[in-house]
Amino acid sequence: MIQTENGSGRGPFVILCDHASRRVPDDLGDLGLDEAALRAHIAWDPGALGVSRELSRRLDAPLVYPDMSRLVIDCNRDTAAHDLIPSVSEITEIPGNRDLSDAERAARIARVHAPFHSAIAALLDARAAEGLETAVVSIHSFTPVYKGIARPWPIGILSNIDRRLAEGMLADLGRQGIEPLGDNEPYAPSDGVYYTLARHGEARRLPSAMVEIRNDELATASAETLWAERLERAMRAARDHLHARQGSEHA
Repeated sequence: MIQTENGSGRGPFVILCDHASRRVPDDLGDLGLDEAALRAHIAWDPGALGVSRELSRRLDAPLVYPDMSRLVIDCNRDTAAHDLIPSVSEITEIPGNRDLSDAERAARIARVHAPFHSAIAALLDARAAEGLETAVVSIHSFTPVYKGIARPWPIGILSNIDRRLAEGMLADLGRQGIEPLGDNEPYAPSDGVYYTLARHGEARRLPSAMVEIRNDELATASAETLWAERLERAMRAARDHLHARQGSEHA
């Protein structure tokens, strides 16, 4: 249910993909939804896992993700968040999530949310014990139109208190000619979407950034590879910039 790929990777990045899967376990049925809804963005981030896997390969980076739809539980939300287990996602009602008991809610947390975050923590603990350099990047995708409002950005980079990694990535993506670039667009940490990185990156003072790619840019496997190539370059450039900055600060 919680998947770790290339867990022994020695590269300087750890890749997370909170919304990698649209799978709903058999015992929960279809949550009262039709197949179209279960394939839609409300259920997962289309294309995000393909980009994540390619980045994992290119950067020798461990990758951690839950093989479970965010409609079952959103692993990128605090357990107290109102949309942890949504009864409505965007404009779609989720009958199977309506009026859950405290026990049912706790069971989903124990089944998916808790083990996902435990797996990340264990991986980061192990890397720290080995003295491995680590930056944490989470990969997501977003819809071209949200509640009738078009989103012009092909990609957005989100950051919170520590913006060093995000600023380096944005600078390189700009040099690649990608525009317009979203800086804390189409979401920002104030929207409650930065939970995983705040918990595992910022809390450990690790350089962290969240990537949001517009999902019409990820319609094919070759498109996923193209965006992984662009992000590999941007992440390497951001790391080099971080090293140079740290060097100047200690000179």
